[in-house]
Amino acid sequence: MPFLGQDWRSPGWSWVKTEDGWKRCEPWRQDLDRESAQRSVPHSIILNSEDDDIFTSEEHGYASKKRKKDHFRNDSNTQCFFREKWIYVHKESTRERHGYCTLGEAFTRLDFSSAVQDVRRFSYVVRLLQLIAKSQLTSLSGVAQKNYFNILDKIVHKVLDDHQNPRLIKDLLQDLSSTLCILIRGVGKSVLVGNINIWVCRLETILAWQQQLQNLQMTQENHGLTLSDLPLHMLNNILYRLSDGWDIVTLGQVSPTLHTLSEDRRLWKKLCQYHFAEKQFCRHLILSEKGHVEWKLMYFALQKCYPTREQYGDTLLFCRHCSTLFWKDSGHPCTATDPDSCFTPVSPQHFIDLFKF
Repeated sequence: MPFLGQDWRSPGWSWVKTEDGWKRCEPWRQDLDRESAQRSVPHSIILNSEDDDIFTSEEHGYASKKRKKDHFRNDSNTQCFFREKWIYVHKESTRERHGYCTLGEAFTRLDFSSAVQDVRRFSYVVRLLQLIAKSQLTSLSGVAQKNYFNILDKIVHKVLDDHQNPRLIKDLLQDLSSTLCILIRGVGKSVLVGNINIWVCRLETILAWQQQLQNLQMTQENHGLTLSDLPLHMLNNILYRLSDGWDIVTLGQVSPTLHTLSEDRRLWKKLCQYHFAEKQFCRHLILSEKGHVEWKLMYFALQKCYPTREQYGDTLLFCRHCSTLFWKDSGHPCTATDPDSCFTPVSPQHFIDLFKF
């Protein structure tokens, strides 16, 4: 049969030959057909022979299709997914492509739900959700909103279960609740896709999550060797590998030894030099009574004025040859002779900028 697909460079859709002709194979349709076959009752049992003329076979088929569609739409926990874990980014119509790609479509196609479970991508996804909450929440479609809050729900429950990275998700929920409060109060002035009551329920859910995280208690487990038992040079090496000042402060609260190491001026000086330029130092120079530079105070002062360098274990990649966004392990159908030379890491802010028109 002729090639049919979204793009002449893509592998195309999966098609199945039926009695009515060729039909596209959808990932969730087989499950719905199987569930419908188990639950559906033949209409000949419900209707008597005298009532057969009321519902024709065509009307019964239409009702069956509508029931499947309503079942899929009403399942709020259903995650919309696609077989391909990449998306072609285009902002205008071309001969091969018509229309344009939106932020919501990219958010749905790139499988962020699975990325949350990867420790290398967790902070990357959280930061991306935070940027969307700050400025792009109103641009999400209904399906993208559902995926957004489903992923957020997974992140919250993951943090509550393993007690890791609670500060990241607290900052995300704080920004999201602030944005929703402003949007809900300004109904009519701002555009919110969906019913206002749905957004109020989402805000209440966010406030409940914040309360759960506020009551989160860290349990101490003793399995022999602890962090405080390590030699001083190893503890110092761990502190120098941290790129976030708040992580250093938190680690310094574990023991008096770590507190002393976390107050090292050279440690904070190196952290400032990693995140900020020398010109920025001169504008926010903080000196002690003895004339020494207070690097720790300077770091937090500079953090309020300038963005810090972001460091992630794994990020999305953008292929300049194909204009495609994808995860490194999933790849994409690239036609370049040397694909690796065309790949560029995509920061969360760069991801947002790709879909601004």
